[in-house]
Amino acid sequence: MSPFQTYTARLVRTLPLSDFTKHLEFEILQAPRFGFVAGQWLSLKQNTPEGEEITRAYSIASAPEESNRFALCLNRVQDGFMSNFLCDMKEGQEIRCQGPFGDFILRPPLRDTIFIATGTGIAPFRAMLHWLLADPARHQYKQFWLVFGNRTENDIYYHREFQELASKHPFFHYLPTLSRAGPNWQGLRGYVQEHVPAVVHGRGEMHAYICGLEKMVKANRELLKSLGWDRKSILYEKYD
Repeated sequence: MSPFQTYTARLVRTLPLSDFTKHLEFEILQAPRFGFVAGQWLSLKQNTPEGEEITRAYSIASAPEESNRFALCLNRVQDGFMSNFLCDMKEGQEIRCQGPFGDFILRPPLRDTIFIATGTGIAPFRAMLHWLLADPARHQYKQFWLVFGNRTENDIYYHREFQELASKHPFFHYLPTLSRAGPNWQGLRGYVQEHVPAVVHGRGEMHAYICGLEKMVKANRELLKSLGWDRKSILYEKYD
């Protein structure tokens, strides 16, 4: 099956994650099996009312499963045709997509791992963590940290879900941090890179996966290199 095959995906569920962010679940129609690896992305296609085809890439925000389904986590972008089209889709509507693409995936051999995300950069890590934690043969009881940066408590996508994963799996450590936390926030404050050194200090070989906007990705890559990390142990994907 060509990786460039175009599929039709039907929206089966939509959930608001914040005032301008949606979680969308799709099923692929008329395909014997739609496979992907956690961390990959899809190219979605839609025509404007003027007939222009718009194509945009979105990371898959769900773990691979048998049922030909995938989820997306995306922001409504002002004047962005595709993001507004997707956020306005009703359950049952269809869209074309191609893929999966990308090599921002878990690298063997598995090591203790830090995942660093801001905003919708959480999407590939939601996929990876659900996949890893579902099976001891996958996670091998390694230690995993998710350092997830947002502005306010209302901006933390999948917050309860990650709390539940951390309570079930003592080797998964969930560290949300807020740059504009309110007075009642009990967790970490500040930017993600302020909390990375405490996680990685004194540990042996680890992997780091970083996803978000370029400024954050660059800050964390430079930080890890300054701590003596080999650049091959730092994997990243930029959303701008």
